Amino acid sequence: MLQAPCPMRLAHYSMPNPPVTINLMSPYYQKAFTYLQQKGRETYGNFFLLYPNDTQVIGKLLAWFLRDKVTADLKGINLQKGILLTGPVGSGKTSLMNLMRHFSQEKAPHFMKPCRDIAFEFEKNGFEILRRYSGITYLAGSKPKIIKTFCFDDLGTEQILTHYGKECNVMAEIILSRYENFIRHQRLTHFTTNLSADEIENVYGSRVRSRLREMCNLIAFPANTPDKRK
Repeated sequence: MLQAPCPMRLAHYSMPNPPVTINLMSPYYQKAFTYLQQKGRETYGNFFLLYPNDTQVIGKLLAWFLRDKVTADLKGINLQKGILLTGPVGSGKTSLMNLMRHFSQEKAPHFMKPCRDIAFEFEKNGFEILRRYSGITYLAGSKPKIIKTFCFDDLGTEQILTHYGKECNVMAEIILSRYENFIRHQRLTHFTTNLSADEIENVYGSRVRSRLREMCNLIAFPANTPDKRK
């Protein structure tokens, strides 16, 4: 069973080494960056690095997950919306959103779910998959019930598959349904994607693009961000 990581408690965290070069950052966020680097190396290996050029992106993510309204407001981040993290292949989107689970102030961190896996589940199990990821679902065995939050990873990499001859753009349907839950119940959703706004519209249509804009804070790596896997 996947165990939720322990949320970061900065007040009790002792910073062992100076963080990567961070320009004019408060001690609180320096500790957060150092903790992030530590968890990154524990998760992905000693080669994991935080790059100075990514400071602005990481700072916005930390402000959201630490529920730091003052910093979030300064950075144009709405804490009542989810996150749409975009950037080129290999920029570190999936790794960062996975590591942000350690900073979650919620009762249960978000679950990372690759969009390709959802498409394959649809091909096997059909339209039940739409209900599984569109509606309000709860963490198994939680008392009182804890609502699951998802981060749908690599939006745009999934194929449009069929189930018994019925074709469905699965992620488009899931996004439209989760938008309704966002409007009615303030349920949040996160996404990562390599797609630009125009590419999202080409793949999923203008309605999905519009709803993602309303549901999520757009946090974007620059287009020239290098592939960190190389």
